[in-house]
Amino acid sequence: MRFQQHVRRIFDEIKSVLAGVDRGTVDRVVKQLMKADRVYVAGGGRSGLMARCFAMRLMHLGLHTYVVGETTTPAIGPDDCLVVCSASGRTQVAVLVSREAKKVGAQVVAVTADPDSPIATTADIVLVLDAPHKKAPDAGQPSAQYAGSLFEQSLLILSDAMAFEIGTQLGRSEEEIQQRHANLE
Repeated sequence: MRFQQHVRRIFDEIKSVLAGVDRGTVDRVVKQLMKADRVYVAGGGRSGLMARCFAMRLMHLGLHTYVVGETTTPAIGPDDCLVVCSASGRTQVAVLVSREAKKVGAQVVAVTADPDSPIATTADIVLVLDAPHKKAPDAGQPSAQYAGSLFEQSLLILSDAMAFEIGTQLGRSEEEIQQRHANLE
């Protein structure tokens, strides 16, 4: 079995994508998230699942965070921030919610593999993860994985790293984070 080879290859691919992320842009996103009254996350498919993980971690840090499409998600406003995640930047829901957020004056952060995509052109801040995706399997850094996997994996690590930085800047202790952890499990 080539399990260890696959693991090493995946780690190397993720490391390569994250090495290309602009650190100044990451700093701008972290500052924007910390100053927003509320943070909303959106994405479809596996990108949406990674966005949900990010929302959960931000909630653990004490940020008021919502997942777009949930029945308990309130209306977004001008003091809020939407983080929209889509490798292609063309996913219909991602495009629609980013435009709606801009219409009401919210800040929009796009995390995408395509800096020229509709969500990128709508966004105030664009974080580019140079990875292939199903609509452009030969774009971005080469990957041996199924289309989309490298983007989604890199998105999870990137969002955890940003959450780690936010927690550090806010001085959150492990105890504080655990107090916000789900207890109805």
